Amino acid sequence: MGEKTQKTVGVMGGMGPDATVDFMARVIALTKARCDQDHVHMIVDNDPTIPDRQTAMISGNDDVSARLGAMAQRLESAGAEFLVMVCNTAHIFIDDVHASSDIPFVNIIDESVREIEQVRADARTVGVLATNACVNTRVYQDAIDASGRVALVPDQADQQKLMDLINAIKAGDKGESVTEGMESVAHALIDAGADILISGCTEIPIVFSGDGFPVPVIASTDVLARRTVDLAKGYVSLPGKQ
Repeated sequence: MGEKTQKTVGVMGGMGPDATVDFMARVIALTKARCDQDHVHMIVDNDPTIPDRQTAMISGNDDVSARLGAMAQRLESAGAEFLVMVCNTAHIFIDDVHASSDIPFVNIIDESVREIEQVRADARTVGVLATNACVNTRVYQDAIDASGRVALVPDQADQQKLMDLINAIKAGDKGESVTEGMESVAHALIDAGADILISGCTEIPIVFSGDGFPVPVIASTDVLARRTVDLAKGYVSLPGKQ
């Protein structure tokens, strides 16, 4: 346990807005608080005008990185002492974030893969539910490989189905059919041999909790929210700047 000194978190958000609000709600729910003053100080830049990450990957026109770097600078200037970003896909574009700020950045992908050790250390095959850009750039697969495990992603048809469902959530559809669609893709990964699943897109946990599934489901939003509380409340020390 580190010294309990409150830290201010800068939340890089808006990608999308519902996922950012969901993250903030989870931080609040995870905080042991008896009054307002016990809660985590969050400075939130909820900027939905950040260009589409999927389009940037497909086109090769990186109009995302500089915008994320500017966001990181704004949050640091506003008083943030560490940064989190509520979008897995945007982590493909984080070089400018590291270059533009002097405070630690907590990587949702690294944290989610490390969580496997806590949830099911003996898991060998990890099913990944993530966007096309995440899958195609292998950000999760490479991190899982480095952990000594094997990554498993949906087949082409299920990956497209998953992407359509993520876009439906972004458009405001949180209905039962979206949840059932997510569950069907998740079940297909389990049938293909996954010992554990990662919901590697912050839209997914809005409709799919994984409760009652035959294998554990790690929600990247939950992992980042818990890590944020631990760091902000001083339960663990801030990491060094990468």
